[in-house]
Amino acid sequence: MEPPMKRIIKNGTVVDDGWQILTASDFKPGLLAGKARRIILPLQSYLKHADAISNSVASVGALLEPDDDPASLLPHLGRLPLIAVNFPSFVDGRGYSIGRLLRSRYAFTGELRAVGDILRDQLYFLGRCGFNAFALREDQDPDAALGAFADYAWQPDTSGPFKAESSRRDG
Repeated sequence: MEPPMKRIIKNGTVVDDGWQILTASDFKPGLLAGKARRIILPLQSYLKHADAISNSVASVGALLEPDDDPASLLPHLGRLPLIAVNFPSFVDGRGYSIGRLLRSRYAFTGELRAVGDILRDQLYFLGRCGFNAFALREDQDPDAALGAFADYAWQPDTSGPFKAESSRRDG
């Protein structure tokens, strides 16, 4: 009997996760042949096997670690269905910058998934950085975490650099 499928939040809905994250040692090029699979490979493995991936029936995404340069994926962005960004610790914010770069500078339009030590408290801000899928830490309930997207009603002023309107009225 197969273990139950992990549930994630994707585009504001809790769904079954059909993707499997593989380590570099778990990946064998033969996994790309035959049956259609959905796998996520570490960046270096993805880049090393990019030609085989582009000729396969498998759907293959890339996993970025905080020290990885997302620009290395630029030649592949058009065919990547998913990029996962690992947050090894709740306090490690480098993944927020990676997500923002992928969406705004590099115009990535596929699924952008936050993985690792992801808590409910981060979801709103991850969404503001362009993430649309969230694989929460094991002790977090995805159904209960959906409310996080309504936790904040404010929006930062983006009309100019460092410009913020004061709500204080003198007079």
